Amino acid sequence: MNTINRFILKSYLPPFAMTFVISVFILFMQFLWKWIDELVGKGLDTNVVIELFFYAALSMVPLALPLATLLSSLMTFGGLAEHYELAAFKASGLSLMRIMRPLFILSFVVSIGAFIFANNVLPFTNLQMLSTLFDIRQQKPALNIKEGVFYKEIDGFSIRIKDISKDGNTLNDVMIYDHTDQMGNTSLSLAETGSMTMSDDKRYLVIELRNGKTYREIWNQENAAKKRPFMIMKFDKQIIRMDLSGFSLERTDQDLFKDNHQMLNGSQLLAYIDTMQTELKEDKINFYPSLRNAYLNKTKYYWTQGDSLGKKGIPGFMLDSLDEFTKIRTAEMAINSARNCKSASESKVNEIEAQQRSITRFEIEFWRKYSLSFACLIMFFIGAPLGAIIRKGGLGMPVVISIILFIIFWVLTITGEKISKEGTIPPYLGMWLSCAFFLPLGVWLTRKAAADAALFDTESYITFFKKIFIRKSANGSINDSSMTSNNDQHHSDHEGPSDM
Repeated sequence: MNTINRFILKSYLPPFAMTFVISVFILFMQFLWKWIDELVGKGLDTNVVIELFFYAALSMVPLALPLATLLSSLMTFGGLAEHYELAAFKASGLSLMRIMRPLFILSFVVSIGAFIFANNVLPFTNLQMLSTLFDIRQQKPALNIKEGVFYKEIDGFSIRIKDISKDGNTLNDVMIYDHTDQMGNTSLSLAETGSMTMSDDKRYLVIELRNGKTYREIWNQENAAKKRPFMIMKFDKQIIRMDLSGFSLERTDQDLFKDNHQMLNGSQLLAYIDTMQTELKEDKINFYPSLRNAYLNKTKYYWTQGDSLGKKGIPGFMLDSLDEFTKIRTAEMAINSARNCKSASESKVNEIEAQQRSITRFEIEFWRKYSLSFACLIMFFIGAPLGAIIRKGGLGMPVVISIILFIIFWVLTITGEKISKEGTIPPYLGMWLSCAFFLPLGVWLTRKAAADAALFDTESYITFFKKIFIRKSANGSINDSSMTSNNDQHHSDHEGPSDM
């Protein structure tokens, strides 16, 4: 590796690392804003939150890489042009493509790495993240007993406490309904004071009641339909243990999520797509014979006389020759068969559309792995020449331009995905829509940068429009002179004969 390549790589790698971290952070914040309501108030363990955030950040890598490549390449070449280092390279006989070569190779390696990550690491990351999110969404809110309000989140109990001390332990005027026997409000405990603590293993809520009474209805099979005896127990101290296992995070078996399109690699997606397409094709082929056997043949048999005519499918007699009862039965059966055929057809159409949408989701996920990886290379061919043209480095102008371009890229990606799901265009066209838009732009910018075109030089545009204005003024003057000359000539031609 020569000195020029090392210099360019050293100029590029620090901005790339910095912008990559910033991109992941920005995309992660979007994830956090979306799911923050599901995370707050659940009393989640710190390890669970860290695990979720870690996998969520990893899931942002395929989208963060194109943005980091665009921003870092724009910053690098903008800085080189701003400090005249790019001009020095060109003065020494190096072309822009030669200067871009080491970063092009690096961007190509990044694109390959992005695909490997999206194909092998991302499915596992999505599995861990989405399964954890599912478990968190099913999680009950953290224990939060408020004053004067019945709290029913603890399984088998309903609690109302009139006054709770600031330390959260001392209670006044306590009312507890015990529903653990699943017989309704058959047990009620009232106490003047009490205390509330957690067990050492955090599995039980221990409430100690003092100076109170317990009211209980005695229920058994013998007196179920009769009046039941009522028991009152007065106590000085009573301890109630409430199981809090329902508040612990229960992890769902991850095998339930493995068939999701986001949890599969490229080969698995292709296998699923092929299987679903085969099943869909067979369903379409077998639908009409099954419909015919279920409804049409029954109607035909009822309309024919005997098996011999039924096999030929020729009516044995006309409808007018039937008696009134048979006419009504025949019409009812025909109407019912038509309705059943219509209902079955509509149901099958909906089923086929659902199968097609499922196939489309799998195809979109398959092509997403390739399009986002290839986008890293495209973004380099946009950022590098654009930086050489605007000649601005740092985090000012490059950041603004990069964000605008990336927003356009992301909008095109979402638009392509949406219209693919609607069936307007095939999934491969929808997922490559953004790349198809930016690839010609990258080629055009590279050609302009190689030719030292001043696309963002205001003086050049002012000069261009001045030339157009001057040219129009000159053409106007020439036209006026020509018109004056023609008028003079016409006047002289008109006066000539009169003098003679």
